[in-house]
Amino acid sequence: MDKKGKLYICATPIGNLEDITLRTLRILKEVDLIAAEDTRNSLKLLNHFEIRTPMTSYHEHNRYEKAGVLVRKMEEGLDIALITDAGTPAISDPGEELVRQCHAAGIEVTSLPGPSAFVTALTISGQPTRRFCFEAFLPQDKREREAVLKELQTETRTILLYEAPHRLKKTLSELYSILGERNISICRELTKRHETNFRTTLSGAVAHYETEEPRGEYVLVIEGESREKLVEAEREQYASMRVSEHVAFYMEQGMDKKEAMKRAAKDRGVGKRDIYQALLEEET
Repeated sequence: MDKKGKLYICATPIGNLEDITLRTLRILKEVDLIAAEDTRNSLKLLNHFEIRTPMTSYHEHNRYEKAGVLVRKMEEGLDIALITDAGTPAISDPGEELVRQCHAAGIEVTSLPGPSAFVTALTISGQPTRRFCFEAFLPQDKREREAVLKELQTETRTILLYEAPHRLKKTLSELYSILGERNISICRELTKRHETNFRTTLSGAVAHYETEEPRGEYVLVIEGESREKLVEAEREQYASMRVSEHVAFYMEQGMDKKEAMKRAAKDRGVGKRDIYQALLEEET
Protein backbone atom coordinates (compact mmCIF):
# COMPACT_ATOMS: atom_id res chain seq x y z
CA MET A 1 0.00 0.00 0.00
CA ASP A 2 1.39 3.39 -1.03
CA LYS A 3 2.29 5.75 1.80
CA LYS A 4 -0.02 8.74 2.22
CA GLY A 5 1.29 12.27 2.25
CA LYS A 6 1.12 14.66 5.18
CA LEU A 7 -0.40 18.07 5.90
CA TYR A 8 1.82 20.70 7.50
CA ILE A 9 0.11 23.70 9.15
CA CYS A 10 2.71 26.44 8.70
CA ALA A 11 2.47 29.72 10.59
CA THR A 12 3.79 32.71 8.67
CA PRO A 13 4.72 36.24 9.87
CA ILE A 14 1.94 38.67 10.73
CA GLY A 15 4.17 41.62 9.85
CA ASN A 16 7.87 41.16 10.51
CA LEU A 17 9.37 38.60 8.11
CA GLU A 18 12.08 37.75 10.65
CA ASP A 19 9.44 35.97 12.73
CA ILE A 20 9.28 32.96 10.42
CA THR A 21 10.89 29.86 11.92
CA LEU A 22 13.78 27.87 10.45
CA ARG A 23 11.63 24.74 10.51
CA THR A 24 8.86 26.44 8.52
CA LEU A 25 11.34 27.60 5.89
CA ARG A 26 12.69 24.06 5.56
CA ILE A 27 9.24 22.47 5.26
CA LEU A 28 8.06 25.03 2.70
CA LYS A 29 11.03 24.06 0.55
CA GLU A 30 10.64 20.30 1.02
CA VAL A 31 6.89 19.76 0.48
CA ASP A 32 5.43 18.97 -2.93
CA LEU A 33 2.80 21.71 -2.86
CA ILE A 34 1.87 24.83 -0.85
CA ALA A 35 -1.83 25.65 -0.37
CA ALA A 36 -2.09 29.41 0.15
CA GLU A 37 -4.98 31.70 1.00
CA ASP A 38 -3.82 34.25 -1.58
CA THR A 39 -1.09 33.01 -3.92
CA ARG A 40 -0.18 36.56 -5.03
CA ASN A 41 0.36 37.68 -1.45
CA SER A 42 2.23 34.51 -0.47
CA LEU A 43 4.47 34.77 -3.52
CA LYS A 44 6.13 37.84 -1.93
CA LEU A 45 6.99 35.78 1.15
CA LEU A 46 8.27 32.81 -0.86
CA ASN A 47 10.35 35.01 -3.18
CA HIS A 48 11.90 36.77 -0.18
CA PHE A 49 13.17 33.43 1.14
CA GLU A 50 13.89 31.99 -2.33
CA ILE A 51 11.33 29.20 -2.05
CA ARG A 52 10.29 27.75 -5.44
CA THR A 53 7.71 25.17 -4.34
CA PRO A 54 4.53 25.18 -6.51
CA MET A 55 1.46 26.87 -5.01
CA THR A 56 -2.28 26.43 -5.29
CA SER A 57 -5.08 28.58 -3.86
CA TYR A 58 -7.11 27.49 -0.85
CA HIS A 59 -9.46 30.10 0.60
CA GLU A 60 -12.88 30.76 2.11
CA HIS A 61 -14.76 30.51 -1.20
CA ASN A 62 -13.38 27.11 -2.25
CA ARG A 63 -12.73 25.62 1.19
CA TYR A 64 -14.97 22.53 0.87
CA GLU A 65 -14.37 21.48 -2.74
CA LYS A 66 -10.66 22.35 -2.79
CA ALA A 67 -10.09 20.57 0.52
CA GLY A 68 -11.32 17.39 -1.17
CA VAL A 69 -8.89 17.94 -4.05
CA LEU A 70 -5.98 18.46 -1.66
CA VAL A 71 -6.90 15.41 0.39
CA ARG A 72 -6.85 13.24 -2.73
CA LYS A 73 -3.38 14.55 -3.58
CA MET A 74 -2.16 13.60 -0.10
CA GLU A 75 -3.79 10.17 -0.47
CA GLU A 76 -1.62 9.80 -3.58
CA GLY A 77 1.49 10.52 -1.49
CA LEU A 78 2.05 14.28 -1.85
CA ASP A 79 3.09 16.36 1.18
CA ILE A 80 1.28 19.69 1.39
CA ALA A 81 1.97 22.81 3.45
CA LEU A 82 -0.94 25.08 4.34
CA ILE A 83 -0.29 28.79 4.81
CA THR A 84 -2.53 31.79 5.29
CA ASP A 85 -1.91 35.45 4.45
CA ALA A 86 -0.52 36.00 7.95
CA GLY A 87 -0.41 34.05 11.18
CA THR A 88 -1.43 30.50 12.01
CA PRO A 89 -3.74 28.66 9.55
CA ALA A 90 -6.95 27.00 10.80
CA ILE A 91 -7.49 29.68 13.47
CA SER A 92 -10.61 31.58 12.35
CA ASP A 93 -9.56 30.40 8.91
CA PRO A 94 -10.76 28.00 6.17
CA GLY A 95 -7.87 25.69 7.00
CA GLU A 96 -10.10 24.28 9.73
CA GLU A 97 -12.08 22.44 7.05
CA LEU A 98 -8.99 20.99 5.39
CA VAL A 99 -7.75 19.66 8.74
CA ARG A 100 -11.17 18.08 9.39
CA GLN A 101 -11.18 16.32 6.01
CA CYS A 102 -7.60 15.11 6.53
CA HIS A 103 -8.52 13.46 9.82
CA ALA A 104 -11.57 11.87 8.18
CA ALA A 105 -9.31 10.43 5.46
CA GLY A 106 -6.66 9.18 7.88
CA ILE A 107 -4.04 11.69 6.76
CA GLU A 108 -1.48 12.83 9.31
CA VAL A 109 -1.62 16.52 10.27
CA THR A 110 1.13 18.38 12.08
CA SER A 111 1.43 22.05 13.07
CA LEU A 112 4.57 24.18 12.92
CA PRO A 113 4.05 26.78 15.67
CA GLY A 114 4.68 30.42 14.97
CA PRO A 115 3.06 33.86 14.83
CA SER A 116 -0.58 34.39 15.84
CA ALA A 117 -2.12 37.87 16.04
CA PHE A 118 -4.42 37.26 19.00
CA VAL A 119 -1.73 35.58 21.11
CA THR A 120 0.72 38.39 20.30
CA ALA A 121 -1.87 41.01 21.30
CA LEU A 122 -2.75 39.20 24.51
CA THR A 123 0.86 39.06 25.67
CA ILE A 124 1.39 42.82 25.31
CA SER A 125 -2.09 43.93 26.39
CA GLY A 126 -1.60 44.10 30.13
CA GLN A 127 -4.93 42.32 30.57
CA PRO A 128 -5.18 39.05 32.57
CA THR A 129 -3.76 36.18 30.51
CA ARG A 130 -4.43 33.02 32.56
CA ARG A 131 -7.98 32.64 31.23
CA PHE A 132 -9.19 34.09 27.94
CA CYS A 133 -11.67 33.48 25.13
CA PHE A 134 -11.08 34.19 21.46
CA GLU A 135 -14.12 35.22 19.40
CA ALA A 136 -12.29 36.29 16.20
CA PHE A 137 -14.57 38.57 14.14
CA LEU A 138 -18.07 39.16 15.49
CA PRO A 139 -20.81 37.78 13.20
CA GLN A 140 -22.23 40.19 10.64
CA ASP A 141 -25.73 38.72 10.90
CA LYS A 142 -27.59 41.05 13.27
CA ARG A 143 -29.38 38.37 15.28
CA GLU A 144 -26.31 36.16 15.64
CA ARG A 145 -24.18 39.17 16.55
CA GLU A 146 -26.61 40.21 19.30
CA ALA A 147 -26.58 36.67 20.69
CA VAL A 148 -22.77 36.57 20.86
CA LEU A 149 -22.56 40.00 22.50
CA LYS A 150 -25.18 38.96 25.06
CA GLU A 151 -23.08 35.89 25.93
CA LEU A 152 -20.03 38.13 26.38
CA GLN A 153 -21.88 40.25 28.95
CA THR A 154 -21.23 37.63 31.62
CA GLU A 155 -17.88 36.35 30.31
CA THR A 156 -15.33 36.53 33.14
CA ARG A 157 -12.34 35.63 30.98
CA THR A 158 -10.34 38.18 28.99
CA ILE A 159 -12.06 38.61 25.60
CA LEU A 160 -10.18 38.83 22.29
CA LEU A 161 -11.75 40.07 19.06
CA TYR A 162 -10.51 40.89 15.58
CA GLU A 163 -11.88 43.92 13.78
CA ALA A 164 -11.39 45.69 10.45
CA PRO A 165 -10.83 49.47 10.41
CA HIS A 166 -14.11 50.33 8.67
CA ARG A 167 -16.14 48.53 11.36
CA LEU A 168 -14.11 49.49 14.43
CA LYS A 169 -16.18 52.50 15.55
CA LYS A 170 -19.46 50.60 15.35
CA THR A 171 -18.06 47.61 17.20
CA LEU A 172 -16.61 49.72 20.02
CA SER A 173 -19.94 51.50 20.46
CA GLU A 174 -21.79 48.17 20.60
CA LEU A 175 -19.32 46.75 23.11
CA TYR A 176 -19.66 49.78 25.37
CA SER A 177 -23.44 49.73 25.13
CA ILE A 178 -23.75 46.02 25.96
CA LEU A 179 -20.75 45.25 28.17
CA GLY A 180 -20.64 48.54 30.02
CA GLU A 181 -17.38 50.13 31.10
CA ARG A 182 -14.42 47.80 30.73
CA ASN A 183 -10.66 48.20 30.35
CA ILE A 184 -9.50 47.51 26.78
CA SER A 185 -6.23 47.25 24.89
CA ILE A 186 -6.51 48.10 21.20
CA CYS A 187 -3.58 46.57 19.30
CA ARG A 188 -2.67 47.27 15.68
CA GLU A 189 0.25 46.90 13.27
CA LEU A 190 1.53 44.04 15.42
CA THR A 191 5.24 43.18 14.96
CA LYS A 192 5.60 46.08 12.50
CA ARG A 193 7.54 49.33 12.88
CA HIS A 194 4.48 51.33 13.99
CA GLU A 195 3.03 48.73 16.35
CA THR A 196 0.64 50.29 18.88
CA ASN A 197 -1.05 49.10 22.06
CA PHE A 198 -3.64 51.70 23.05
CA ARG A 199 -4.74 51.01 26.64
CA THR A 200 -7.96 52.73 27.64
CA THR A 201 -11.57 52.03 28.60
CA LEU A 202 -14.45 51.25 26.27
CA SER A 203 -15.90 54.73 26.76
CA GLY A 204 -12.46 56.22 26.19
CA ALA A 205 -12.03 54.20 23.01
CA VAL A 206 -15.40 55.35 21.65
CA ALA A 207 -14.46 58.99 22.35
CA HIS A 208 -10.96 58.56 20.86
CA TYR A 209 -12.20 57.27 17.52
CA GLU A 210 -14.73 60.07 17.14
CA THR A 211 -11.78 62.17 15.96
CA GLU A 212 -9.23 59.50 15.04
CA GLU A 213 -9.72 57.59 11.78
CA PRO A 214 -9.02 53.84 12.25
CA ARG A 215 -6.28 52.38 10.06
CA GLY A 216 -4.95 48.84 9.83
CA GLU A 217 -6.23 45.58 11.28
CA TYR A 218 -7.12 45.54 14.97
CA VAL A 219 -7.05 43.07 17.84
CA LEU A 220 -9.25 44.11 20.77
CA VAL A 221 -8.31 42.72 24.19
CA ILE A 222 -11.17 43.38 26.63
CA GLU A 223 -11.35 42.91 30.37
CA GLY A 224 -13.77 40.18 31.45
CA GLU A 225 -16.63 40.83 33.86
CA SER A 226 -15.73 40.46 37.55
CA ARG A 227 -17.07 37.35 39.29
CA GLU A 228 -17.97 39.44 42.35
CA LYS A 229 -20.17 41.73 40.27
CA LEU A 230 -21.99 38.79 38.70
CA VAL A 231 -22.58 37.15 42.08
CA GLU A 232 -23.90 40.42 43.51
CA ALA A 233 -26.24 40.88 40.53
CA GLU A 234 -27.58 37.33 41.01
CA ARG A 235 -28.16 37.93 44.70
CA GLU A 236 -30.02 41.16 43.98
CA GLN A 237 -32.22 39.23 41.54
CA TYR A 238 -32.96 36.52 44.11
CA ALA A 239 -33.60 39.11 46.81
CA SER A 240 -36.61 40.32 44.84
CA MET A 241 -38.19 36.84 45.18
CA ARG A 242 -39.99 35.58 48.26
CA VAL A 243 -37.94 32.87 49.98
CA SER A 244 -40.82 30.42 49.58
CA GLU A 245 -40.85 31.06 45.81
CA HIS A 246 -37.10 30.56 45.66
CA VAL A 247 -37.28 27.21 47.48
CA ALA A 248 -40.29 26.14 45.41
CA PHE A 249 -38.32 26.91 42.22
CA TYR A 250 -35.75 24.24 43.10
CA MET A 251 -38.34 21.76 44.39
CA GLU A 252 -40.12 21.97 41.02
CA GLN A 253 -36.83 20.79 39.46
CA GLY A 254 -36.97 17.61 41.55
CA MET A 255 -35.01 18.55 44.66
CA ASP A 256 -36.29 17.68 48.11
CA LYS A 257 -37.06 20.58 50.45
CA LYS A 258 -33.80 20.25 52.39
CA GLU A 259 -31.65 20.46 49.25
CA ALA A 260 -33.81 23.28 47.82
CA MET A 261 -33.31 25.31 51.00
CA LYS A 262 -29.57 24.71 50.82
CA ARG A 263 -29.42 25.95 47.20
CA ALA A 264 -31.54 29.00 47.98
CA ALA A 265 -29.27 29.87 50.91
CA LYS A 266 -26.21 29.65 48.64
CA ASP A 267 -27.87 31.85 46.00
CA ARG A 268 -28.65 34.53 48.59
CA GLY A 269 -25.35 34.33 50.42
CA VAL A 270 -27.01 33.43 53.73
CA GLY A 271 -27.12 30.40 56.02
CA LYS A 272 -29.69 27.60 55.75
CA ARG A 273 -31.05 28.59 59.15
CA ASP A 274 -31.88 32.06 57.73
CA ILE A 275 -33.90 30.42 54.95
CA TYR A 276 -35.75 28.24 57.47
CA GLN A 277 -36.58 31.30 59.59
CA ALA A 278 -37.76 33.28 56.57
CA LEU A 279 -40.07 30.42 55.54
CA LEU A 280 -41.60 30.36 59.02
CA GLU A 281 -42.15 34.11 58.94
CA GLU A 282 -43.80 33.94 55.48
CA GLU A 283 -46.18 31.23 56.71
CA THR A 284 -47.39 33.35 59.64
